[in-house]
Amino acid sequence: MRARDLGIVIGSGVPGPLNAITDVAGVRVGHATLIEGDGPLVVGRGPVRTGVTVVVPHDGDTWTQPVYAGSHTLNGNGELTGLEWIHEAGLLSGPIAITNTHSVGVVRDALIAHAARAHPPGAPFWSLPVVGETYDGTLNDINGFHVRPEHVHAALASAAAGPVEEGAVGGGTGMICHEFKGGIGTASRVVAAERGGWTVGVLVQANYGRRGLLRVDGVPVGEAIPTSEVPSPYPDREPPGGPPAGRPGAGSIIIVVATNAPLLPVQCRRLAQRAGLGLARAGGLGMTSSGDLFLCFATGNRALHAPEVEPPDRLVNTVRSVVDQALDQLFEATVEATEEAIVNALLAAKTMVGRDGITAHALPAQRLVEVMARFGRPVRR
Repeated sequence: MRARDLGIVIGSGVPGPLNAITDVAGVRVGHATLIEGDGPLVVGRGPVRTGVTVVVPHDGDTWTQPVYAGSHTLNGNGELTGLEWIHEAGLLSGPIAITNTHSVGVVRDALIAHAARAHPPGAPFWSLPVVGETYDGTLNDINGFHVRPEHVHAALASAAAGPVEEGAVGGGTGMICHEFKGGIGTASRVVAAERGGWTVGVLVQANYGRRGLLRVDGVPVGEAIPTSEVPSPYPDREPPGGPPAGRPGAGSIIIVVATNAPLLPVQCRRLAQRAGLGLARAGGLGMTSSGDLFLCFATGNRALHAPEVEPPDRLVNTVRSVVDQALDQLFEATVEATEEAIVNALLAAKTMVGRDGITAHALPAQRLVEVMARFGRPVRR
């Protein structure tokens, strides 16, 4: 289930054919989803509600053919590895991976191993891969370290350019959003042909927010569907014997923005910054305990020189860039696609029972439609 399946239209922009980050040509997404066991938490055994999601930036060799990128941090209580090099050089090499907080290390190492296999034996090689996280310890045995290298390899092997599976999949398996079940969501927008015709796609791993703050297209959905109607997953007291179950609003969000527009790194950073406005429209505040980390990459300049893996026979890159006046259309596309991706994550995610019987309930689709209509936003078929 997605927002547009219900007739809920976010903004005025036009989505791509899939309304997904994979509408940006060459971008692929893959997941490895780990769901196992029920009942009380036994650290190391489960219950397991976690996984890995990967975003592959283009259909070439992403390790040797970097793309321009930029990032923005709304609140830094989280992790997105590799950002220092992106800040320094404006280059993204390799896939982006998203997982749970305590599996960043193993996922990062697995991406390095994947890169090493792509290079000739003995060739000079180094890698600073990008791996993001949000906390799934409310539902998952997060200290059991269930994500392993083979799951990263499986996510990479499954990466495809078609429709993107959303909700409680991959890195989003155990996530909670506005006290409903959360996870992976995606959306896209296509700029009008006379304004460049470029595509902007967004993918989120949504794991943040108090119930009362949730907005959909400006409608106060979280207030209209309070925790007295659909219970919060956060228990009144912490279950014994495990990590904290968390509290409302104490989560995070990773947002990946992709575009085929020819952007320079500073322009990518500016698009990444606008993702925060889409998050705000959905009810995100960037709270102290939240990691709100955004990355944008642009595939419009693909023939970039990678000196660490190529002979130094070219000293100049010839690149194109969008003029500043054309960025406003891309800003608007980013904001709308981010908001819709969050709503899609909520609608795609089904109710999940995690460790210690903690239950994250799905956002009820029919109630959402009723609330939208009550506030003057009838569905559009």
